Amino acid sequence: MVSKSYSNLLELASGEAPSFGYMNRRIPRIMTVAGLISDVDDDPVESVCSDPSSSTAHRDRIIMVANQLPIRAQRRPDGNRSCWSFEWDENALLQLKDGLGDDDIEVIYVGCLKEEVHPSEQDEVSQTLLETFKCIPTFLPADQFTKYYHGFCKQQLWPLFHYMLPLSPELGGRFNRSLWQAYVSVNKIFADRIMEVINPEDDYVWIHDYHLMVLPTFLRKRFNRVKLGFFLHSPFPSSEIYKTLPVREEILRALLNSDLIGFHTFDYARHFLSCCSRMLGLTYESKRGYIGIEYYGRTVSIKILPVGIHLGQLQSVLRMPQTEEKVCELIRQFSDKGRTLLLGVDDMDIFKGISLKLLAMEQLLIQHPEYREKVVLVQIANPARGRGKDVKEVQAETKATVKRINETFGKPGFDPVILIEEPLKFYERVAYYVVAECCLVTAVRDGMNLIPYEYIISRQGNEMLDAVLGLASSPKKKSMLVVSEFIGCSPSLSGAIRVNPWNIDAVADAMDSALEMADSEKELRHEKHYRYVSTHDVGYWARSFLQDLERTCSDHVRRRWWGIGFGLSFRVVALDPNFKKLSMEHIVSAYKRTATRAILLDYDGTLMPQSSTIDKSPSSKSIEILSSLCRDKNNMVFLVSARSRKMLSEWFSPCENLGVAAEHGYFLRMKRDEEWETHVAATDTSWKQIAEPVMKLYTETTDGSTIEDKETALVWCYEDADPDFGSCQAKELLDHLESVLANEPVTVKSDQNNVEVKPQVCTTFHF
Repeated sequence: MVSKSYSNLLELASGEAPSFGYMNRRIPRIMTVAGLISDVDDDPVESVCSDPSSSTAHRDRIIMVANQLPIRAQRRPDGNRSCWSFEWDENALLQLKDGLGDDDIEVIYVGCLKEEVHPSEQDEVSQTLLETFKCIPTFLPADQFTKYYHGFCKQQLWPLFHYMLPLSPELGGRFNRSLWQAYVSVNKIFADRIMEVINPEDDYVWIHDYHLMVLPTFLRKRFNRVKLGFFLHSPFPSSEIYKTLPVREEILRALLNSDLIGFHTFDYARHFLSCCSRMLGLTYESKRGYIGIEYYGRTVSIKILPVGIHLGQLQSVLRMPQTEEKVCELIRQFSDKGRTLLLGVDDMDIFKGISLKLLAMEQLLIQHPEYREKVVLVQIANPARGRGKDVKEVQAETKATVKRINETFGKPGFDPVILIEEPLKFYERVAYYVVAECCLVTAVRDGMNLIPYEYIISRQGNEMLDAVLGLASSPKKKSMLVVSEFIGCSPSLSGAIRVNPWNIDAVADAMDSALEMADSEKELRHEKHYRYVSTHDVGYWARSFLQDLERTCSDHVRRRWWGIGFGLSFRVVALDPNFKKLSMEHIVSAYKRTATRAILLDYDGTLMPQSSTIDKSPSSKSIEILSSLCRDKNNMVFLVSARSRKMLSEWFSPCENLGVAAEHGYFLRMKRDEEWETHVAATDTSWKQIAEPVMKLYTETTDGSTIEDKETALVWCYEDADPDFGSCQAKELLDHLESVLANEPVTVKSDQNNVEVKPQVCTTFHF
């Protein structure tokens, strides 16, 4: 394959007007409206960045984009026509109208309604939602929504991100191209809705969760300098799991079109960074506490911050009379009868570990007969968000396990496990939090899970609930948590008893420890948790993310942006404002009017494109082009490479007049038939006897690595090794070689995918 950087040299050599092909595709230029690109750049001199003074960064509006709007909609009959009523969904996490605490910030929401709206009503509904709630509804045809949400999102992405592989057709989740196309189409529809309201100069766009992972590409393609953040609310799987996804690179590249990508935990971020490294060859580093990925001149920032709860909203629910009444009812049902309440609140799906929790409860009652008729597990099972065979299986298993436990350990009028399947109002759930002595969250995999946070705030209570519970004024509150190691909130709850939910005995022991723990210890753990949860609510999370987004985008107006690539491979190249595009017309003109020309060429990455091919030798087309250039007596063509003179001599033997500088210029030859020259005295290579055994040691322990023995240097290459392990070994090798060669006249340096040792006297040419 001919490298594009020199594909037209043959035409230059022949003196013909170049056709340029790929190279003639003009680089678009930034217009005066930030983020917009023209299709043609007529004059390189005019290809300048828009005046920074014309665009001042403001955080006037946040466009919040999610699969669902934080709105409850209800159709009500009204005579001969239907009308709609709308209200805020107080349970929606992204309902941030009060969370940001800044009246100067306007929040606009873009997303779908849970209810289907007839096309004839969509305009009226859109107008009502925009004027009353500042919401932009996205309407999708029912069949398209089914393929997008219940198909690709819930059958493919959601299981995979929770570490479930489609190992057999019965498990579901096998990749379906039509579902992927529906997913991309819906993301494009979301982009169209955003474009109707966005002011690309000032607005910040914040996209949420795995339903919209390719949306950043559509927005970046339309507005190159859009200020764009993305937050993933689910786990991000390890690279070994993620790389099974057939569209893995498309999704990674789409996410990298964001300016800031957020994750709940370091583990999720680490997995994402590993995928970028292994599948896209990208590197990342931490600077002053901020993690960044270099991507085509842009720095994509990574933020690690667990989301919080709506603190004020929950506290207002705790003050409701209905909450007090429900708490009184639960006290009569449990506490007054001498029974301790353990609580589980989970969605009815395969990853929440409900059946494992029930098995642990069964084990607790078997091992500790003293708890029988004294401890009750109330399991609130919220309706499943997805649908399918797996949901039905979980429901059936849960009911069967509950029935078995109650038949074994229950008595007339008493069941040790109470399963609540009907939807509860929020205040009812909060009342259970208030009364429960311990909250159990045993999900086998979950993105964040805010149930423990809600439980902690509810246990803190207020004066009204303290009176109902019979507590003294201003008492020290207590709470106990048993949480899975595999949920996102676990790292922030250091006072919780962390368990492996698959270890039934360990979970049962944790439940016993929670019941038997001294009140003073429970109080200390509760105080620690309450201090964290009350200061890291959803408002804190949102403000922190937006502050980092503003910081990340602060240099947008000072950079020049060019869009390259097609479809989901589209990305933006960001360059310094002083960058000037190389004009092929000027090169041709200078080539024709000069009598003496020096043409210096690098090999790897220039004459030979960077690729994974084993054969690194030049193509016949490359040799033909170089030979044509060399035949012109007015040209001096020189090839500079780090490769050995033996290899370069073999590869370029047909080029009679080609000058070659081998091994970074240590060996020079002006023409093929001339002798190789060196401009330094012969060097002592006895140091190789020290360095080579060390390199061999690392080669034996690093699969895919090799040693290249040059006349003047030794190079350890790990291009074909595992990128993470190879990089780690390279750092160790660098330190090892610097130590053993400290007294030798050599330099040891690390470059991309290699570690090289060479004499200090070597002259190096750089391109």
